[in-house]
This record gives sequence, C-alpha cells and structure tokens, in this order.
Amino acid sequence: MTRRRPPARRRTRRPSKRQQQKDARLVVLAVAAASVIGLTVMVVNWLLAHWWMLVVALVLAVLAGAGLLSNRREQAHWEAVRAQGLRYALSQLDALHYAKFEEAVRDLMRRDGCRDAQRVGGGGDLGADVKATDPLGRRWVIQCKHRRNGTRGSAVGTPDLQVLNGTARPVHGADVAVIVTNGRVTRPAVDFAKQQRLHVVDRQTLAVWASGSRPLWELLRAVPPPRRPTSLS
Repeated sequence: MTRRRPPARRRTRRPSKRQQQKDARLVVLAVAAASVIGLTVMVVNWLLAHWWMLVVALVLAVLAGAGLLSNRREQAHWEAVRAQGLRYALSQLDALHYAKFEEAVRDLMRRDGCRDAQRVGGGGDLGADVKATDPLGRRWVIQCKHRRNGTRGSAVGTPDLQVLNGTARPVHGADVAVIVTNGRVTRPAVDFAKQQRLHVVDRQTLAVWASGSRPLWELLRAVPPPRRPTSLS
C-alpha cells in the first residue's frame, strides 16, 4: 500500500513594490479626502452658526464692486473730457520725441472718436506707427515722420510713401493709409501719394487738425466711403 504524499504548501506571494506604492498612494488619497470632507463639514457648520458674517461679507463685496465700477466710470468720463479738449500747437509737436509724437497722433485719433486707436510703432512695425478704426468702420493705418527742426529738417520723400504703400493695405488691412509729418513733403512724394490713393498730412494740415476739433477725415480729400457702422459708431 503506497503512502500518499502530503500536499505541498503553497507559498504566499508578497505584494510587489509597485503594488505597495500604489496601495500607499490610495491610503494617502483616502486620508486626504476624509480630511477635506471633515474640514468642509466644520466650515459649513461654523458658517451656519455665524450666518451673519456671510451677510457682512456679501455687503462688503457689493460695496467694493460698486466703488470700483464708479471709479472706472469716473475715469472714463474724465478721459473723454480730456480727449474732447485735446489740442496741440505746432511748437509743442516739434519739441516732442518721435515716440511721443506718435502717441500724440494716437491721442488725436482717439479725440476724433477712434476708441481703439493704438500706437504700434517701433522696430519691425512694417510702416505702421498708429492704427485706428473710425466711427464709420474705416481702418486707418498711419505712418508718422517727426522732424525736430520742422520744415528745416529732412523732407518726407517718395521712398517713405513707398514703404507705406507696400504694407498699409496688404499687411495691415488699411482702408485709409496716411503719412503724418510736422516737416516738409517733396512734390514727387505728393504726386506719388495721389497716384496710389495715399493721404499726406503735411505741416499745414497737421496744424489745423491738432489745434482744432474737426476729425482728420473731414480735412482730407477722397477718403474712402464709410463701411457699415460698427460698435464704435
């Protein structure tokens, strides 16, 4: 009679290191979740017991928001008042740095109702120093040529107009392409501007525009017709 061998004892497999790390992370997450839930319950219970503090906080938030809105409205009002009364004499414009001259042109466009007027001049501006949309939807691209010595400085010539002509419409999407200077403009440059439907604001036109209250498009000839009215109208 043969003896039966006792069954072999199975070895219990210990969890792998990766499984142990996974279990540890689950424990940590569970503890963190329980802590968050407990803390949330404590806060809710405290707020329910001190509900009046919620009312105070809400009132303070409403007052702060109202004050901020009032300040913004007042600031916008005074900016509009300042823009409506904005005036420059040629002597003031002559004394400006070229960057400040570009900012002055931007501010004059804002005075005329172009709320989105912005100075974009600088390195790589591709012939655009100021961009703006007028109240009738036309897109203006302006190149500024400042001469500290006014008419005694170098004249704006045809090459300057060629740069504007090459980028204003195809690159910047201009409806109205303008070059503004406080100096002189050569006769060939004026002729080239007429041929290419560009607009030149010379020293005389600049003096009228900067010292008065008429928008630039009322001072220029052959300005393109308005687009459809926009939100700026």
